[in-house]
Amino acid sequence: MRIGVMSDTHDNARNVRRIVELLNRARVERVIHTGDITRPATLELLGGLEAPLFGVFGNNDVDRAGLDEAARTQGFQFGESPLRLEWHRRRLAVVHDPEAHPELLGGGLDVLVHGHHHRRVNERRGGTLVFNPGECAGMLRGRNAVGVLDLEKLDAEVLLF
Repeated sequence: MRIGVMSDTHDNARNVRRIVELLNRARVERVIHTGDITRPATLELLGGLEAPLFGVFGNNDVDRAGLDEAARTQGFQFGESPLRLEWHRRRLAVVHDPEAHPELLGGGLDVLVHGHHHRRVNERRGGTLVFNPGECAGMLRGRNAVGVLDLEKLDAEVLLF
């Protein structure tokens, strides 16, 4: 199972449109957003995804009523960190700020997906794959990234744009 991962879109509509294209072309089966969507209009753009979207809210998601309504309208499943998922016999947790949830590393997870600090992380900590695709709201072409998490192989790749 291939999962698209994005983080910290920060209402960059141009990049969000590109993210939708990339993840649709990658034929991911599900998509995770690790927070800092910022505005409901971003979720409307993510409605173009061909896979269901799951995610958590970040510290810049202050219009919670608007974001909740947009997520509900699009059929997305969003909630507070940590969001725990079990897909393809793998245990995942999704958080925005990993430092706010230190208990998760050592909690029997296969994958911890996060965002918040806009830095790429793709490493193993104990038996857990920790993944943050990094910056995707920046203005520098070729430095923005989303990720594809392969739950079969338990590894992740970064797609730059």
